[in-house]
Amino acid sequence: MFRPRIIPVLLLKGQGLVKSERFGKYRYIGDPINAVKIFNDLEADELVFMDIEASKQGRCISVDFVRNVGEEANMPFAVAGGIRTIGQIREIISAGAEKVVLNTSAGLDPGFIRSAADAFGSSTIVVCLDVRKNWLGKSQAVVMAGTKAIPFSPVEFAKLAEQNGAGELIVQSADRDGTMAGYDFGLLLEISGAVTIPVVALGGAGSLADMEKAVMQSKCSAVAAGSLFVYHGERRGILINYPSKHEKMKLITG
Repeated sequence: MFRPRIIPVLLLKGQGLVKSERFGKYRYIGDPINAVKIFNDLEADELVFMDIEASKQGRCISVDFVRNVGEEANMPFAVAGGIRTIGQIREIISAGAEKVVLNTSAGLDPGFIRSAADAFGSSTIVVCLDVRKNWLGKSQAVVMAGTKAIPFSPVEFAKLAEQNGAGELIVQSADRDGTMAGYDFGLLLEISGAVTIPVVALGGAGSLADMEKAVMQSKCSAVAAGSLFVYHGERRGILINYPSKHEKMKLITG
């Protein structure tokens, strides 16, 4: 029976974990390796680590960090942050990551997706499609931590990523990031209806009901979140958490 994957997405800033709101207002959360140990105990399906400063600083996520995660994690994990060469992907996969997530390099040079997929297989290559509304209210595909628009609509870029061999799309609403106000369900449905590869919902999840809606109504293959898995209660106290087996089953049964 199909059960969608439930994926914590953890943001790296310097040596620590942070949580953002609308790609800003960063709050320190804790030590990343400690978080991996907790998610091991909670039996998370998968993890994604995103180095949010790497592209802006012209560097790649640390291979040593990837190796440290690989030595600790019991689950598959993917990493993102400044990945722009085949050599970097090779090092990251050799260090223990199952997948790499491309954003800025894919948006500025979609052909790189094809080169990466040809070299490592589509199952290894994930493209993160960040979407932000401009001052006219029109959705734009953006890169460079949401600061630079690219000349493709979200649907155009999703199709282009699939055509170039991406095995999966993470669709993230920058406007809903960290708000816990619900995913952009319309955007998710539009993208999932335009491609045949798996679509992962990200940006705005505030409850398991939001995740259920993303799967049942927006046709997503997996659901991801940040705030939902690091905060607890109305005051947003820091408490790493993850759905129980019973709660996971609800995503199957509705």
